[in-house]
Amino acid sequence: MVSLPRPPATSLLRFLFLGLSTLASPSQAQLELHVPSGLTRLKAVEGSEVVLPAWYTVQGQVLAYISGTTSSKNGVSLVYAMPSQNVSLRLQDLQEKDSGSYRCSVNVQDHQGIKRSHSSKTLELSVLVPPAPPSCGLLGVPRVGTNVTLSCQSLRSKPAAQYQWERAPPSAQVFFAPALDAIRGSLSLTNLSSPMSGVYICRAHNEVGSAQCNVTLEVSTGPGPTVVAGAVVGTLVGLGLLAGLVLLYQRRSKALEEPANDIKEDATAPRTLPWPKGSDTISKNGTLSSVTSARALRHPQGPPRPGALTPTLSLSSQVLPSPRLPRTDGAQPQPISPSPGGVSSSALSRMGAVPVMVPAQSQAGSLV
Repeated sequence: MVSLPRPPATSLLRFLFLGLSTLASPSQAQLELHVPSGLTRLKAVEGSEVVLPAWYTVQGQVLAYISGTTSSKNGVSLVYAMPSQNVSLRLQDLQEKDSGSYRCSVNVQDHQGIKRSHSSKTLELSVLVPPAPPSCGLLGVPRVGTNVTLSCQSLRSKPAAQYQWERAPPSAQVFFAPALDAIRGSLSLTNLSSPMSGVYICRAHNEVGSAQCNVTLEVSTGPGPTVVAGAVVGTLVGLGLLAGLVLLYQRRSKALEEPANDIKEDATAPRTLPWPKGSDTISKNGTLSSVTSARALRHPQGPPRPGALTPTLSLSSQVLPSPRLPRTDGAQPQPISPSPGGVSSSALSRMGAVPVMVPAQSQAGSLV
């Protein structure tokens, strides 16, 4: 029996499990190989064993059996020891790769080794694989009013697994199409509500076995991630605007305070009008308009020269003094002592008085 070749992409088990020949009388040698009716296609489960049944019959006297050869791997053997007309093959610890076509051939030869009769039969073997434990998952965010999808997938199954979803007790429930996709293993849950929370079980099954997994669904009623993210972003933007307004207010306040304390070095002194010597005037409204000292600064060696300028302290004011007629008697002007109500030069300095130079009067009373 030989395993027939399959397409190169598929790994198959290949055997030359028996080369059996019989010696019989040439005129009477008629060989026929048999397999059970309806068992040309066999199925077995991975990990189990299977027997490929085959036997032959020869019409005539068998003179001798020629020892055949067996080429196989571990777990492959003949059911009956030779010589026997039952040439069934046993396969143990089957794997999916053992699937394929197996052929048994029997030849009848004469005394000279010439083949007189030949018979062969072919059997198909398909090794089935139960579903591997599936993997369950949840796609989406389970919140009230939203939609989610439960996924279930078995990575290994022959034939392909079918899927069934159900809800575990106490709220047992079985799902069908269109919510259930039995081929892909997905279950769509729409418009979630709190009572839909629970344990959901997925069962993957085929004709030789089944396996299952489960996922826990908890429907929340709180705000979703989008709402939370929006609130965080809004808070950060608000804090940024508030910080900007505070900085702008501080800058404007500082800008308003700076001109009041600014000292300009290039500012001109206020213009003051000089008063004649010896005159003291107080405005009618009781404010000090101008106080001048008529005492001339005399040189230690003698009177000042004609035309010399005499420094006089003056306090600026907007009140103009009345003119005073010059003296014509030829007498030298006498310095007038400050009145008891006068203001000293140090006080004038503290009040902001500015010294100015005024021309002195000649003996004739005219300005020089």
